[in-house]
Amino acid sequence: MDDLIKNVDIEKIAKEGAKIYEQVKDKYEPKYNGKFLAIEIGSKDVFFAETSADAVVLARKKYSKKIFYVVKIGFEAAETLAQMFFAR
Repeated sequence: MDDLIKNVDIEKIAKEGAKIYEQVKDKYEPKYNGKFLAIEIGSKDVFFAETSADAVVLARKKYSKKIFYVVKIGFEAAETLAQMFFAR
């Protein structure tokens, strides 16, 4: 995991994740406001769940060695404190 963290560009993940969210948010807002998406930026795959932890668990099933952009649906990035989750 340490090597993964060292080789990751967190700023790029945040920027690309936010762009992907902008592209898909109409599918989720406002119906699912307050729920979470984990986004894998390379594939643009989106994983929906009730909690941020559950979204990451779903994402890790497909991408066990990736870092995800996580966003709370219907909230501004500053409000959600968009989180990065590291594969273990």
